[in-house]
Amino acid sequence: MAVDYRKMERVVKGFANHNRIKILELLRKRPELSVADISDILNIGYENASDHIRKLSIAGLVMKRNFGPSVLHRLTSRGESILVFCKTLQ
Repeated sequence: MAVDYRKMERVVKGFANHNRIKILELLRKRPELSVADISDILNIGYENASDHIRKLSIAGLVMKRNFGPSVLHRLTSRGESILVFCKTLQ
């Protein structure tokens, strides 16, 4: 099986930011949060939070679910694995 280095790069870039790692940790503890919830809890701007979540989603670390007018976010199994990996770096 060939290694897809571009896919691997996309995943690494997806969590290569301290705020994105904070978002992953937050969603591990409190799944199903909106962008507004995440920006309020982490005290970061709404657009900033939205951009970070978009990058996490592209990397396959976060999934989105429509719930009425809201979009809720939760970790994927890959996102859970990345948090385990990040703990080994501490």
